[in-house]
Order: sequence, then C-alpha cells, then structure tokens
Amino acid sequence: MTHPLNLDRLSRRLGHAFRQPQLLRQALTHRSYSATNNERFEFIGDSILNYTVARMLYDRFTQLSEGELSRLRANLVNQSTLADIARELSIGDCLFLGEGELKSGGHDRASILADALEALFAAVSFDADFNQAEAVVRQLYHSRITAIDPNKHAKDAKTRLQEALQAKRYSLPRYTILDQTGEAHEQSFRVCCDLAEIGICTQGQGGSRRAAEQQAAERALEALDAQARHNAPRKN
Repeated sequence: MTHPLNLDRLSRRLGHAFRQPQLLRQALTHRSYSATNNERFEFIGDSILNYTVARMLYDRFTQLSEGELSRLRANLVNQSTLADIARELSIGDCLFLGEGELKSGGHDRASILADALEALFAAVSFDADFNQAEAVVRQLYHSRITAIDPNKHAKDAKTRLQEALQAKRYSLPRYTILDQTGEAHEQSFRVCCDLAEIGICTQGQGGSRRAAEQQAAERALEALDAQARHNAPRKN
C-alpha cells in the first residue's frame, strides 16, 4: 500500500499542494488496481506536456525551424524521458498497482511511470488550473531544455548516427527487434542497433519500435564517440 508520506513528498517535489487529494491518488492509480484510474487523465496530461515543452523550445531556440523544434520536442516527451523524470520524483513508490503488476515490477515499468507522470499534469490542472500545471512541467523540464545544444540535438538520434557513419564511410546500422511484449495498447519493444563493421552493438527499449530504435541509436552514438576517443593518437 502506498504510504501517505510518499504522496506528501511527491506533492512537494511537484511544487503543488493538492486541495483535492483524490485527484493525486487517481493520477497514480493504474487500471490494474481500480476502475477509477489514470487512463483518462493521461489524455489531458499529454496535451499539457506537449504544449508546454513546445512553448519552452519555441521561446528558447528562436532560430530553429518547425521540423527541428518538433524533433527536439519528440526527444523530450517520449516514454524514456518521462520515465526518467518519474524515477527522479520517486513516482514508483507512490503508485497504486494491482497484485499482478506489483509482482511483475510494475512500479519501475517505463510505460506505467510515463503514464502516471502525464496523469499528474492533468491532476494539477484539475486541482488548480492550466497555468499551475504548466508551471509544474516547466519546473521539471527547465534543466533539460537549458542543457540542450541545438547543433547537436536538433536532429534525432537515428539521423545523427546515420550522418556520423556516412561521414566515416561506414555501413549504415541494422535495427532488429529482439523482444516485443505486452498488449497492443501497452507494448514494450527491445531493439538492437548493430554496427557490425566497427564492432558496436547496442540495445534500446521503449513503448514503440521507433522509441526503442532511437534509444539504441543514442547509445550507439555514445559508443562510437568513446571508440573514437580511445583510438585517437595521444599527445606527447
């Protein structure tokens, strides 16, 4: 059972004290636990998140095109990033899950964490208003957006990896699905990104094949960079 202290701690981390605590509880309730759950909240929270992140990027990167802004936003609102933020907030400790999900590690499943975070944005808007929900998103995303180098990240990971390989005249990566689990509305993909020519093989996981491929490509870029540094001639 979720401890009330965990909910109080989460409220403080969000920067919002709920006047209607039942909204906070519903945002954290998975459908396996109760018919009164967070699925409809996600619908609103997703819209709040996308608008707020889009506006933050629009205001900060005034020279980027619509396509570049869209790619940046996609990297910031995907399941992987949402789950990372949820873990930073310890949302897993606050979830209301059915027995099956508890036994299978649902408290740390990326899809469940991401959905709960989006539902929390909706709960804040219902408890207060859109402006307060926007303020919560801005607080959580400020450091991530501030740290963006638009020259590096305006293009998605798969595009950047392809360009990096082409610049070195290497073969293009091969993406293979290693595992696919879950029902249609809550699937999880595990994908391999194979750079056989240079001995690099990385894996990514996500709620869609595209998300998993992007994560695998990002890790391949990191491995490619580490390999280049290792092989670089040392200065005397």
